[in-house]
Amino acid sequence: MSEKKKVKKVEIRAFSPGVDLFFSIVVALFAISCIIPFIFVIIISLTSEGSLANNGYSFWPEAWSFEAYRYIFSGQMSQKIIRAFGVTILVTVLGTLLNSTITSLYAYAISRSNFPFRRFFTIFALITMLFVPGMVANYLVMTNLLQLKDTIWALILPLALGPFNILVMRTFFRKNVPDSIIESARIDGASEMKIFIRIVLPLAVPGIATISLFAALGYWNDWFNALLYIQNDNLVPLQYLLMKIQNNLDYLAQNAGMSAQMAGGLAALPNESARMAIVVISTLPIAITYPFFQKYFVGGLTIGGVKE
Repeated sequence: MSEKKKVKKVEIRAFSPGVDLFFSIVVALFAISCIIPFIFVIIISLTSEGSLANNGYSFWPEAWSFEAYRYIFSGQMSQKIIRAFGVTILVTVLGTLLNSTITSLYAYAISRSNFPFRRFFTIFALITMLFVPGMVANYLVMTNLLQLKDTIWALILPLALGPFNILVMRTFFRKNVPDSIIESARIDGASEMKIFIRIVLPLAVPGIATISLFAALGYWNDWFNALLYIQNDNLVPLQYLLMKIQNNLDYLAQNAGMSAQMAGGLAALPNESARMAIVVISTLPIAITYPFFQKYFVGGLTIGGVKE
């Protein structure tokens, strides 16, 4: 019997310090190039309209102003925006919970080798991803069949389940939830639902956080479903309301020459800075939530502690 060789030195192949510095600089420049446009948009939204007209866009504006935000959040407009914020937050929270729940249950079922219909439901999900029925069919189903027009569910159900997220979670369950754990729980007498809630879900937190972020971004940025199904002003989400404000500003700008009174009113509006303020308002809240999901992305790289 041959003796095992004692490991005296472990060689770790890595880049030299110079190459590390080079790639660090490249990544830093890329990160700066991503964040600078958003900072530039914030600066423009805080620039006075006169300064924009005279000097154009600048990182160091001649005069600062909150007129764009004052215009958006003043009078009846503020009430509409606050109500739209509430609708968007409600739709995002409920929709994300519904999406992550249905997606996890569907993906977990088709990820288990002992599920007899896993091939059928996997192909079924793939077919819905490859063949889309189209806008008319979706509209008829939502309005005539389900009678969901002018309801909050018309903003939630169209995005409640996506085949891409199903495939992502199916792969995650197959890679990170070993069958031996599930078999051990079954031997101990645990039911399928108890296994899913007590064992599978804690192991799948990084994957669920990932699809939850995808779903939250989809709900937060969605305005098209509101355009199709919502006519009640109390159910208008933020993105659709901001788009209507933008369209109103464009209409006033295009028809400014119709009368001197309209031209005078348009001159008092912070047109350019208001556009950028709208971008900031619609982007900043969802950007702030990203760090709360980031730690789960990092955790996803180290999950899978059970060794067979």
